[in-house]
Amino acid sequence: MSLLEIDGLQISYGRGRRATEIVHGVDLSVRAGETLGLVGESGSGKTTIGRAVLGLVPSSGGTVSVEGKLVRASMNARARREHAKSVQVIFQDPYTSLSPSLTIADTLAEPLIAQGLQRREAATRVSDLLDSVCLPKDSGGRLPREFSGGQRQRVAIARALALRPKLIVCDEPVSALDLTTQAVILELLIDIQRRTGVGYLFISHDLAVVRHISHRVAVMYRGNIVEQGDTRAVTERPQHDYTSRLLLASPVADPQTQRRRRTAWLDRGRQSKAQSTAVGSAT
Repeated sequence: MSLLEIDGLQISYGRGRRATEIVHGVDLSVRAGETLGLVGESGSGKTTIGRAVLGLVPSSGGTVSVEGKLVRASMNARARREHAKSVQVIFQDPYTSLSPSLTIADTLAEPLIAQGLQRREAATRVSDLLDSVCLPKDSGGRLPREFSGGQRQRVAIARALALRPKLIVCDEPVSALDLTTQAVILELLIDIQRRTGVGYLFISHDLAVVRHISHRVAVMYRGNIVEQGDTRAVTERPQHDYTSRLLLASPVADPQTQRRRRTAWLDRGRQSKAQSTAVGSAT
């Protein structure tokens, strides 16, 4: 059985005639120790799916389950606490996802104490968490503003790991970082997965980032999964035009290669526009 099962998920905003369907019958799964990369442009619905997995938005159809237990936005406080033990989240912006008034130790201890751990036990766990994300143990007494963006994201990762979840929703976790720091954080996430067996639902707009960390990839476009499969197959032999466009848009280090890819991207856009114009004229 998969760790995460999403079956026919539909999500709408608004009610009645004003309702707008954002997610259209999506099927996804994540196994223990696996990373599923969910990639698509802004507004495609990928973050909405992540929020549904966290139990933050209601569905209008289909189901979401983690370890065989249904996830609902209507969960009571007790069920939500239990769900938090299984599923955690790493947000996009390390500058706003941490409370500026809490020390790092207090930030990491907070979910532990909320789950009933004694302060002494929590302090030991905090020390272990700092070590697991390669931060000095004396970091606990400092405030978030004293850290760089990459260090803050390490703290956010440590907080997500605090309750030893089986699944972590990674919502654009490196998009606010520079390229060098992105690579370091991605390698940290891969190392943590090897050590703990945690599963990741890794949400991103950048197919190059998703390709680096994911075992499988699901490509989302306008609320639909248009392509899904093994990472290598999807990124080397894309079957959908939108996936091809995402690949062409991904930055590469070599300027000449990037220039060729940009030209191919623009040519593809012109061809698509010309085809649309021709169809419009014909009708």
